[in-house]
Amino acid sequence: MAKACAYHILVKSKEECLAIKAKLDKGGDFNKLAKQYSTCPSKKRGGDLGEFQRGTMVKAFDDVVFKKPLFEVHGPVKTKFGYHLIKTVYRS
Repeated sequence: MAKACAYHILVKSKEECLAIKAKLDKGGDFNKLAKQYSTCPSKKRGGDLGEFQRGTMVKAFDDVVFKKPLFEVHGPVKTKFGYHLIKTVYRS
């Protein structure tokens, strides 16, 4: 079964998500921005979701983690939870 490790920032609006992505594009620190803005409990760990298997997350999230390039910030990705910025650090 495929596994991956990813970080994310979860916010309520697409606009807020885009504003945070702009900060990242200018060299902002992903972990610090996750701690500051994310509404997910993972914010305490800088957005670290740890290792998880394919199919554990909702489909839109899974698709980014298991198909998009590693170490790049992808998003906004809309799910039933809100809007995510996702950075995958490894997968197997």
